[in-house]
Amino acid sequence: MNIRIAIYGYGNLGRGVEAAVKQNKDMELVAVFTRRPPETLSIKTKGVPVISADKVFEMADKIDVMILCGGSATDLPKQTPELSKYFNVVDSFDTHAKIPEHLKNVDAAARKSGKIAVISAGWDPGMFSLNRFLGNAILPEGKDYTFWGKGVSQGHSDAIRRIEGVADAKQYTIPVDTALAMVRSGQTPDLTTKQKHTRECFVVAEDGADKTRIEKEIKEMPNYFSDYDTTVHFISAEELKEKHSGIPHGGFVIRSGKTGFNKENTNVIEYSLKLDSNPEFTSSVLIAYARAAYRMNSEGQSGCKTVLDIEPIYLSSKTREEVIAELL
Repeated sequence: MNIRIAIYGYGNLGRGVEAAVKQNKDMELVAVFTRRPPETLSIKTKGVPVISADKVFEMADKIDVMILCGGSATDLPKQTPELSKYFNVVDSFDTHAKIPEHLKNVDAAARKSGKIAVISAGWDPGMFSLNRFLGNAILPEGKDYTFWGKGVSQGHSDAIRRIEGVADAKQYTIPVDTALAMVRSGQTPDLTTKQKHTRECFVVAEDGADKTRIEKEIKEMPNYFSDYDTTVHFISAEELKEKHSGIPHGGFVIRSGKTGFNKENTNVIEYSLKLDSNPEFTSSVLIAYARAAYRMNSEGQSGCKTVLDIEPIYLSSKTREEVIAELL
C-alpha cells in the first residue's frame, strides 16, 4: 500500500511537495488543506480533494503523513504541535535559534499521541546540518564554515517589499569569493558576517516613490542588511519578471580540520548545493523524511525527531539489502 500523503498549506512549498509525491512511486497524495476558500485553489493532481483547514481533523484515519508547508515565524510553532496530536507530521521549521524550543513543544504532543513528528527537514536546517554534524564527528580538530548562495532569500525579499514605495523586489545572498577561496584552501580564518556574504537587491519602485529613501532603508535595516555590503538596483517590473522570476539557491558547508599526531595534515570536507528551485528541493527532502516518519511510526516509535536522529536507511524507498548492495 502506498504511503498516504497530505499537504497543509499550498504555496511554493506545497506545490513542490505535490510535484515530489509524483516522483515517488510508493506515495500518493490524498488531500490538500488550505486556509483559503477551497474552491479558489486549483492543484495539478487530478482527483485529489482540496479541503478547508478547519476540517483537517476529520481526516485523521485517512492520512499517513501530513506535510506542513507553513512559515516558521507564526505558522509552524502552532501548527506542528497541534497537528502532531492527530497525524505523523514533517515540517521545515528554519529559525535555528528556536529549534530546541520547537522540538520540546512538538515532542510533548507527539509522544502523547503516539505519532512521529519530524521537524526542521530541508537543506538548512536539514542536509547542511547533517554535513556539519559529520564534519565535526570526523574532524574534531577543525572549524565549520557555511556559505549560502548565490540565491534568492525569500525572507529578505519580503522585508524589502514591506518598505513604503516598493512594489516588488528580489534579494540575492552571495558568498564572498575571497572568503570561500581561503576556507577551501584549508585556512581557518575568523570571518565576520560581512566578510562571508554580500547582498544584492533588485527593486521595483512605485511611481513617484523616493528611491533614495528606499535604498537607505534597505541598507540600514537591522537583522537583514545593516551588517552586510548591500547593493540596490532599481529596475522595471518587466525586467524583474523576465530576469528574476525564479527561486534559485544553494550554498556550501565546509569543515577544515587537522589530522596526524602533531596535527601536521590539513583535510577539507565540502558539501555543496546548486538549486534551480529552493522550494522544490526542500519539498523533496520533506518527502524523504515523510517516508522515514511513516516507517518509524509503523514500528511503534513516537515523539519529535530531527534529521540528526533518523537512520538514513529509513529515507529510501529501496530495501536495506538493495541500498547496501548498490550504495555502500
